Amino acid sequence: MNFDTMRLFFSLLAVAANIAVLVVVALFIAARFSEAATRQRDTLLDSIRGYELWMAFSIALVATLGSLYLSEIEHLIPCRLCWFQRIFMYPLVVVLGVAAWRRDNQVRLTAAILAGIGGLISIYHYLIQHFPGLESGACDPVAPCSAAYIWQWNFVSIPYMAGSAFALILTLVFALRINEGRMSEHEFAE
Repeated sequence: MNFDTMRLFFSLLAVAANIAVLVVVALFIAARFSEAATRQRDTLLDSIRGYELWMAFSIALVATLGSLYLSEIEHLIPCRLCWFQRIFMYPLVVVLGVAAWRRDNQVRLTAAILAGIGGLISIYHYLIQHFPGLESGACDPVAPCSAAYIWQWNFVSIPYMAGSAFALILTLVFALRINEGRMSEHEFAE
């Protein structure tokens, strides 16, 4: 596949991740006010029960492979902030993969910390792309953090993609926690 096709593919994945996060957030907010929204939220949570870690692992894996594709195949030089985002994304593949395999839900805190910090770096990086004056000069002049190697639809860039993956991973970790709580309430009620 050529670079334009892959850029479109990664951009579509990022937007799909954002839509998924927004749907979950909207359902959780609406569930506070509507019984119908509560049923929809519960149906959604039930549909992914037991798969949250596998889904989060898949997202981390695709994000990792995508970053490696961009640097190793397309030869885009990662900037300093891209490296920091990788530092928090790459371990998620191993952590979430092992946890999913072992059905170890105790990984929630570790995954949330890694994804949360990575997401904050992505937000900062995205801001630097919009406001280059925020760049402190700590970035490499050969690979400046303000450069947007990808700028799809005038808003999707590499840090946007990474931030979208981190946000969806956080959402799935949150869903795992909610599903565990719902199971505990259900078992307690019986």
